[in-house]
Amino acid sequence: MQTYLDHLVVERGVSRHTVAAYRRDLGRYVDHLVGLGVRTVDEVTAEQVGAFAVRLREGVPAPVTESDDGPPWLEPPLAPASVARAVVAVRGLHRFAVEEGVTDHDPATDVHPPTPRRRLPKALRLDQVQAMLDAAATDTAAGLRDAALLEVLYGTGARISEAVGLDVDDVTRLLEAEPEEAPGLRVLGKGNKQRVVPVGSYARAALASYLVRARPALADAGPGGPALFLNSRGTRLSRQSAWAVLRAVAARAGIDAEVSPHSLRHSFATHLLDGGADVRVVQELLGHASVTTTQIYTLVTVDHLREVYLTSHPRAY
Repeated sequence: MQTYLDHLVVERGVSRHTVAAYRRDLGRYVDHLVGLGVRTVDEVTAEQVGAFAVRLREGVPAPVTESDDGPPWLEPPLAPASVARAVVAVRGLHRFAVEEGVTDHDPATDVHPPTPRRRLPKALRLDQVQAMLDAAATDTAAGLRDAALLEVLYGTGARISEAVGLDVDDVTRLLEAEPEEAPGLRVLGKGNKQRVVPVGSYARAALASYLVRARPALADAGPGGPALFLNSRGTRLSRQSAWAVLRAVAARAGIDAEVSPHSLRHSFATHLLDGGADVRVVQELLGHASVTTTQIYTLVTVDHLREVYLTSHPRAY
């Protein structure tokens, strides 16, 4: 298992977050096999792999006794997407074992991940996005940082992990160039894949203001370092802290809709498509490997068109 995880990092360039998830999934899988008395990969059967998938999907109830007032689950059931990821990890492990000559049979070949229920991304309306951008308090160093972070997230469609992973050097050339000659912003996405995204004037202005008026004060509170977005201790802002920033700003803006780490990214894609952007262009901007992933946003815009039609056309009903 460890050799497979090392292979994902070194040879496949898989992100550390994905590897951490695979490590948890495969650790659970190994525990499942050991509980069945399996000691080597040669002993694993397709039935045991299938039973693992069922265990994840249905969970393991805790034994019920008259005096039992503990939790109802030894292992709660997982969401279909989590089960699918675990099955993919297991299939990859066994395929790797065959390729490396550890075994000559693959018991996971016929065990397929469940198809997750298709969920439409939750995009904010344009007025809600504007309310969030206006709600960032720009009279403090942290507020200027928050404003710049929000403008970058919505203006580029970057993931939160990509935004907090930026360094000062990544934006220096961008801000020093004339607007019409400005290079795009280079971000590091999933699988360590780089892409270049354009940056609009609002994000450029927010970044410039943050770098001049706020970042030096934040850097003085700690080691500073190359990170673009710093926390109050002078170290790189984490994904979790960036998420907290989003929720706090959304609350100040009076937004009742759920705001997730991907809310501004979803809004970026949806508003582009609503404005007539080609889905292939949006795919490149988002860094999706397949256009199929991007096409889910077209369903959002179709729903929006249907809503407008039903509320506006005299013959809609």
